[in-house]
Amino acid sequence: MRFYINPNRRREFEFVPRIINPVRIHQAAIFSADEELRKAGKILQENMPWVKVIWLRDPISSSNYRSDAPSVLIFDDVGMNLVNTEKIRRNGDDLVLVLATANTTLHCSPPALAQEKFPYSAKADLVFAYNQSDLRPEAVLPAIVRCAEDKLNIEKYSKERRFIFLIVDDEPRWFSQFLPVLYDIIGQRADVMLTRTYEETLKFLFGVETEAEIYGTSYHLQGHGDDVVCVISDFFFPKGEDLNAEAGRDLCRLLKRYYPRIPIIIASKAQEGEELKNWALIMPKGDIGSLDILKQYIHDYTGMGDFVIQNEQRTIYYRVKNIHQLYEVLLKAEVDDQLRKLLEIYGEKDFFSTWLYMHGFRELGDKLRPKRDRGQRLVSVLQRYIRREILRMNYTPLLIDDIKIVTLSDLLNTLRTVSPEKIQYFSDNDFFSIWLDRKGYNEIAEEFRPIHGSGPKLAQKLASIVEKWIDIYRGNA
Repeated sequence: MRFYINPNRRREFEFVPRIINPVRIHQAAIFSADEELRKAGKILQENMPWVKVIWLRDPISSSNYRSDAPSVLIFDDVGMNLVNTEKIRRNGDDLVLVLATANTTLHCSPPALAQEKFPYSAKADLVFAYNQSDLRPEAVLPAIVRCAEDKLNIEKYSKERRFIFLIVDDEPRWFSQFLPVLYDIIGQRADVMLTRTYEETLKFLFGVETEAEIYGTSYHLQGHGDDVVCVISDFFFPKGEDLNAEAGRDLCRLLKRYYPRIPIIIASKAQEGEELKNWALIMPKGDIGSLDILKQYIHDYTGMGDFVIQNEQRTIYYRVKNIHQLYEVLLKAEVDDQLRKLLEIYGEKDFFSTWLYMHGFRELGDKLRPKRDRGQRLVSVLQRYIRREILRMNYTPLLIDDIKIVTLSDLLNTLRTVSPEKIQYFSDNDFFSIWLDRKGYNEIAEEFRPIHGSGPKLAQKLASIVEKWIDIYRGNA
């Protein structure tokens, strides 16, 4: 359903994209004796052209590294063992130090055990695994840089509400394999935070050292729990002195008590995890197809993809792809009592605003967070707000220089004529995808989201996607 404003009363509205990371990583410095890791830096430069990649030559130059710009320093096992990380940290405020390890023991070790056997691993802010088979450096490096950027922004520059995927796993091997997939899904719509112990997780979610410090009425005022949109956790990870604790069970218990809106994924082959299947998606870690299952779940339950309307038995009634379809469902809810009851639950659990945030409707998400009206009043309120947003988006152009983009044809012409440098900036920051989501062109937004690059090749690739979908939409008209 499309709405139109009387041309005589037409006025334009400003398109304001949501920038999740106000501070971007500008430089990635690599010190490695591994030729494959050094070569991967060139591919990193191609995939993330806004990041300048430099190669450090020796332990002394690495220890003397200095930069006023936000940077990530990536060391292999030899490099991390040799450099003076304390000196590096004194030379810069916005630095993240990463160990990219090829040590198979570190791949599968919790932090305490890793630091006992290999003390140099304690010098890193993040530890990632790589090898020459399923964890190739060129696949892992972009995820390392993005994760470092997320960590920096979450911990130091979190001035407004964020949207965070919390990954809880003590073994670098798994999240090193998984994060490249996750970042392709979420684009620039959310951040990722890694924790590797129960205590780290408790501190991040609730801002406390022990469960006894969580207060029943003010728990959401500390920590980042209110910003988390999904938790993906192992079942066994360290809790206190127990390096193989069933901490996933305790984490699920806390989340269901304090943050029942947060979807939980237990990534584990442990048989004990099956007892949590009523609380979480159980995903056998490492099984063929497990990442595809994970991708679909994230798509359906974190606001990233369709707005799925279903009952407690997960019988799906509607799969909404854009804001226009959501409005059509609300029209049906005027005469459908069962649908209204489901929408009441969705309003109470904050599902509307989460989906709207992820699709670029920041202000609308704020207004509907949470919406606890009931019955016909809930439906009427949602209709009013969403109809108003649809009307506004008809006259909310995307501006590149003095060029106003209102239609897909405008976008196609702009991609073919504007300088590649300007197109790259909009692509790097997900501006195209956010604007397309808000216009209701979610399919194009999804295809744009994982694409990065530079020069005419980037512009041509984006233009070909728009041209393809214009033809599809015309054929379906």
